Amino acid sequence: MRNTWEEQPVERTLPWMTSATRKEVLGLYRRIFKLAKNWHALSGQSEDSNKEKQYILDEAKTLFKRNKSVTDVEIVKQCIEECNARIEIGLHYGIPYPRPVHLPPMGLTRKHSQALKTQEKLRKHAKHMYLKSHDEV
Repeated sequence: MRNTWEEQPVERTLPWMTSATRKEVLGLYRRIFKLAKNWHALSGQSEDSNKEKQYILDEAKTLFKRNKSVTDVEIVKQCIEECNARIEIGLHYGIPYPRPVHLPPMGLTRKHSQALKTQEKLRKHAKHMYLKSHDEV
Protein backbone atom coordinates (compact mmCIF):
# COMPACT_ATOMS: atom_id res chain seq x y z
CA MET A 1 0.00 0.00 0.00
CA ARG A 2 1.34 3.44 -0.96
CA ASN A 3 1.40 6.45 1.30
CA THR A 4 -0.66 9.41 0.24
CA TRP A 5 2.38 11.68 0.00
CA GLU A 6 4.01 9.31 -2.50
CA GLU A 7 0.98 9.34 -4.79
CA GLN A 8 0.85 13.11 -5.12
CA PRO A 9 3.36 14.85 -7.37
CA VAL A 10 5.67 17.30 -5.67
CA GLU A 11 4.62 20.85 -6.43
CA ARG A 12 7.74 22.97 -6.77
CA THR A 13 5.96 26.23 -7.53
CA LEU A 14 3.74 28.09 -5.16
CA PRO A 15 0.01 27.75 -5.83
CA TRP A 16 -0.40 31.40 -6.86
CA MET A 17 2.57 31.42 -9.21
CA THR A 18 1.84 30.38 -12.77
CA SER A 19 4.45 28.47 -14.71
CA ALA A 20 4.90 31.45 -17.03
CA THR A 21 5.58 33.77 -14.09
CA ARG A 22 7.98 31.29 -12.56
CA LYS A 23 9.86 30.94 -15.87
CA GLU A 24 10.00 34.71 -16.24
CA VAL A 25 11.42 35.22 -12.72
CA LEU A 26 13.98 32.46 -13.14
CA GLY A 27 14.89 33.82 -16.57
CA LEU A 28 15.51 37.26 -15.07
CA TYR A 29 17.67 35.73 -12.36
CA ARG A 30 19.75 33.87 -14.96
CA ARG A 31 19.96 36.99 -17.13
CA ILE A 32 21.33 39.02 -14.22
CA PHE A 33 24.01 36.43 -13.49
CA LYS A 34 25.03 36.29 -17.17
CA LEU A 35 25.11 40.09 -17.24
CA ALA A 36 27.34 40.17 -14.15
CA LYS A 37 29.66 37.55 -15.63
CA ASN A 38 30.23 39.64 -18.77
CA TRP A 39 30.14 43.09 -17.10
CA HIS A 40 32.93 45.56 -17.85
CA ALA A 41 33.24 48.89 -16.04
CA LEU A 42 33.32 52.07 -18.10
CA SER A 43 36.69 52.96 -16.59
CA GLY A 44 38.21 49.84 -18.13
CA GLN A 45 39.96 48.88 -14.90
CA SER A 46 39.56 45.31 -13.72
CA GLU A 47 39.20 46.45 -10.08
CA ASP A 48 36.17 48.55 -10.96
CA SER A 49 34.73 45.76 -13.08
CA ASN A 50 35.07 43.29 -10.22
CA LYS A 51 33.43 45.69 -7.74
CA GLU A 52 30.54 46.33 -10.10
CA LYS A 53 30.12 42.61 -10.84
CA GLN A 54 29.99 41.90 -7.13
CA TYR A 55 27.47 44.71 -6.60
CA ILE A 56 25.21 43.28 -9.32
CA LEU A 57 25.34 39.80 -7.79
CA ASP A 58 24.81 40.99 -4.21
CA GLU A 59 21.94 43.28 -5.21
CA ALA A 60 20.22 40.51 -7.17
CA LYS A 61 20.57 37.98 -4.37
CA THR A 62 19.33 40.45 -1.77
CA LEU A 63 16.28 41.57 -3.74
CA PHE A 64 15.28 38.10 -4.90
CA LYS A 65 15.57 36.74 -1.35
CA ARG A 66 13.61 39.69 0.04
CA ASN A 67 10.80 39.18 -2.46
CA LYS A 68 10.65 35.39 -2.54
CA SER A 69 7.64 35.31 -0.21
CA VAL A 70 5.61 37.86 -2.18
CA THR A 71 2.28 36.29 -3.09
CA ASP A 72 0.34 39.18 -4.60
CA VAL A 73 0.33 38.82 -8.39
CA GLU A 74 0.37 42.60 -8.95
CA ILE A 75 3.40 43.07 -6.70
CA VAL A 76 5.20 40.23 -8.49
CA LYS A 77 4.50 41.98 -11.82
CA GLN A 78 5.83 45.27 -10.39
CA CYS A 79 9.00 43.51 -9.21
CA ILE A 80 9.48 41.99 -12.67
CA GLU A 81 8.99 45.40 -14.30
CA GLU A 82 11.45 46.98 -11.88
CA CYS A 83 14.02 44.27 -12.58
CA ASN A 84 13.69 44.72 -16.34
CA ALA A 85 13.95 48.51 -15.99
CA ARG A 86 17.07 48.30 -13.84
CA ILE A 87 18.71 45.89 -16.30
CA GLU A 88 17.94 48.11 -19.29
CA ILE A 89 19.04 51.31 -17.53
CA GLY A 90 22.24 49.64 -16.34
CA LEU A 91 23.03 48.43 -19.85
CA HIS A 92 22.17 51.78 -21.41
CA TYR A 93 24.27 53.93 -19.09
CA GLY A 94 26.91 51.30 -18.32
CA ILE A 95 26.39 51.84 -14.60
CA PRO A 96 24.91 49.10 -12.39
CA TYR A 97 24.06 51.48 -9.55
CA PRO A 98 20.64 53.15 -9.29
CA ARG A 99 20.45 56.63 -10.72
CA PRO A 100 19.60 59.38 -8.20
CA VAL A 101 16.12 60.77 -7.70
CA HIS A 102 15.67 64.48 -8.34
CA LEU A 103 12.86 66.39 -6.72
CA PRO A 104 10.89 68.91 -8.75
CA PRO A 105 11.75 72.60 -8.22
CA MET A 106 10.20 74.05 -5.07
CA GLY A 107 9.57 70.50 -3.88
CA LEU A 108 10.95 71.10 -0.41
CA THR A 109 9.01 72.96 2.23
CA ARG A 110 10.21 74.73 5.32
CA LYS A 111 11.03 72.48 8.26
CA HIS A 112 8.29 73.75 10.58
CA SER A 113 5.68 74.10 7.89
CA GLN A 114 2.37 72.30 7.90
CA ALA A 115 3.03 71.16 4.34
CA LEU A 116 5.24 68.21 5.32
CA LYS A 117 2.60 65.87 3.93
CA THR A 118 2.91 67.65 0.60
CA GLN A 119 6.67 67.24 0.72
CA GLU A 120 6.33 63.51 1.40
CA LYS A 121 3.86 63.21 -1.48
CA LEU A 122 6.27 65.00 -3.85
CA ARG A 123 9.11 62.72 -2.80
CA LYS A 124 6.94 59.68 -3.40
CA HIS A 125 5.95 60.85 -6.89
CA ALA A 126 9.54 61.76 -7.73
CA LYS A 127 10.76 58.22 -7.01
CA HIS A 128 11.32 56.27 -10.20
CA MET A 129 9.71 52.89 -10.78
CA TYR A 130 13.08 51.16 -10.81
CA LEU A 131 13.89 52.38 -7.29
CA LYS A 132 10.89 50.91 -5.44
CA SER A 133 13.10 48.20 -3.96
CA HIS A 134 15.19 50.86 -2.20
CA ASP A 135 12.30 52.12 -0.05
CA GLU A 136 13.67 50.25 2.96
CA VAL A 137 17.26 51.36 2.47
